[in-house]
Amino acid sequence: MNFETWFQQKGTEIPWRGAEGVLKLSESGATLPFIARYRKEQTGNLDEVAIQKVMDLKEEWNEVTKRQAFILTEIESQGKLSPELKKKISETYDKDLLEDIYLPFKQKKKSKAMLAKEAGLQPLAEWIWNCGHGTEKPHSGQTLEIWAYTFRKEDKGIKEAKDAIDGATDILVERISEDQDLRQQVREEIQKKGWLGSVKTEKAKANGKFTKYFEYQEPISSLIQPQNTHRYLAIRRGWIEQELTLNIAGEPKDPDFEKRLIGKFEAFACTVPDSPGAAALKKAAMLAYKVHVFPSIERETHRKLREVADTIAIDVFASNLKKLLLSSPFGPKTVLGVDPGIRTGCKIALVDSSGKFLGHHVMHIQSEAEKLKAKELLTAITGATELAAIAVGNGTGGREAAAFLRQVLKDLGKNVSIQMVNEAGASVYSASETAREEFPELDVTVRGAISIARRFQDPLAELVKIEPKSIGVGQYQHDVAPHALKKGLELVVDTCVNSVGVNLNTSSYHLLARVSGIGPGLAKSIVGHRQEKGIFKSRAGLLEVPYFSSKAFEQAAGFLRVPESENPLDNTGVHPERYPALEKVAARLSKSVSQLVGGEGAKVLRGDNEFKAEVGEFTFADIIAEIEKPGRDPRDSFVPFNYKEGVYELKDLTVGMELPGIVTNVTNFGAFVDVGVHQDGLVHLSQL
Repeated sequence: MNFETWFQQKGTEIPWRGAEGVLKLSESGATLPFIARYRKEQTGNLDEVAIQKVMDLKEEWNEVTKRQAFILTEIESQGKLSPELKKKISETYDKDLLEDIYLPFKQKKKSKAMLAKEAGLQPLAEWIWNCGHGTEKPHSGQTLEIWAYTFRKEDKGIKEAKDAIDGATDILVERISEDQDLRQQVREEIQKKGWLGSVKTEKAKANGKFTKYFEYQEPISSLIQPQNTHRYLAIRRGWIEQELTLNIAGEPKDPDFEKRLIGKFEAFACTVPDSPGAAALKKAAMLAYKVHVFPSIERETHRKLREVADTIAIDVFASNLKKLLLSSPFGPKTVLGVDPGIRTGCKIALVDSSGKFLGHHVMHIQSEAEKLKAKELLTAITGATELAAIAVGNGTGGREAAAFLRQVLKDLGKNVSIQMVNEAGASVYSASETAREEFPELDVTVRGAISIARRFQDPLAELVKIEPKSIGVGQYQHDVAPHALKKGLELVVDTCVNSVGVNLNTSSYHLLARVSGIGPGLAKSIVGHRQEKGIFKSRAGLLEVPYFSSKAFEQAAGFLRVPESENPLDNTGVHPERYPALEKVAARLSKSVSQLVGGEGAKVLRGDNEFKAEVGEFTFADIIAEIEKPGRDPRDSFVPFNYKEGVYELKDLTVGMELPGIVTNVTNFGAFVDVGVHQDGLVHLSQL
């Protein structure tokens, strides 16, 4: 089987032609955002998710084939690789089945079976097995005890017949437990009919978060369904915190679940019930199941449950993160950021339209005297600047601070928007290395106020400075595999940054580092070049940046915007590689490229079938969309939001009250909504 056949058998809806295009482009060094945006003709217009899926499947294929090659080499080095076994391994692409095949040949630590073999008990084990399957008959009067007595070896610890029988049984246990068919039967039985149960431990907390699972049972086949995987993560968390013990067994109404499986092992181990070693074979069958096979398949089942649960949890987190990163920006206007505080006062920081920090103060609003001073401060600020908005963090005291500010501005006759901003991640940023680099002389709370203001201006530009998992919009993010979570979230951040586009002359190196083909090193070089030589006058100016190669230019240029450029295409998502084609069509239409950019020019170009045939249908559609609205921001326009007045705490809520709210987190069991009472409420799935 080759990768194409295997890929098509995985049941994805991705056409092979598109997948093949992705792989060729990826092998040539193209990044995922670049492939998705500028190579649609080669991929059949696959989106970022499908492209990542293709790359993940190729990685999985490589892992399986690498493991196949390793196993073949290992068994061949032992001189045990028959043509039939080689064929079987080469045709097995399921990781678990592959390991089942390899198990008898796997180099093990000193096991009981190995010690028994070294003691010379293999012939005894073979005799017991052969007699138990009718391929050998004992001599008249030959019992197991009599025959086992002849295998005594004092120096090997085999002092009597019982020791020899026990050793031979260990060899038989290993033989039975390594049988592929038996292992597969247990695997299928657990997957189809197994149940996961949880019971509270002595460390369980009454009325804690795991109360629901103190006596809980659910089919494995149900828990592995995407919509139910959050329950497995919750149960697993309870086990990690030692409040729950877990077990896998049959359905509560099926007490014979284990008995049936052991029966299959016994039937495999012995077909001649009156043979001399029948009792030893029966014991070996029971030990093989209980000590080796069932625990192994149980661990495997937990691994599969976790893998599915991790994938779903990461998908939920990624979906929430994408919505947050692409939140509507307020735009490049002067904003006052407020980090609320009751005892220590509100930290306020002013930033200009470019996000540049201008100054900070502390505003106390507890006593009347403090409120009077705060009003004087706000009067001075609003009088000295063209303040467009005040962004207030939604932490403790935020609603009260917003109400005070609203009243002061009303008294002053100032029409300044006051908006609550989600603080999630602001504290992480303010204590981070990034914040210390930007503002080494400022207190963490002041950095927090700056971050709140900037986040209001442009959520994406500010949130890229924070590790994605710290933003807190997922479910069970602390329980999923860290590497997989990081990979999934990093993809979301990169996709969002590149889909919006980045201003080459104003963006921080954190934002530039997320652009396709750039990375942290080149991003710092760009900022350094900008500081030394001045702003970029065109996209082509990137090639003057040290170490900025033509390949990096190919991957990055289309995602960068240069509003100051003489070429209007430099402020669009049109890739420079398409400039010659546009110049050619402009000349044919007796127009300049500038005349093609804008509503009327785009209308003219839309009807040019020759140009469409030249660049391809998907690329043509993208170019038209870009030149229709040059410099456009694909994010939604900002819409002001206000919580219900008079509602500040849980005690202010009454049954039947209708409230405006902001969805802060979406999970498989419902959505969490902030209605302004410092505690998000859950709207359960059943109520949506």
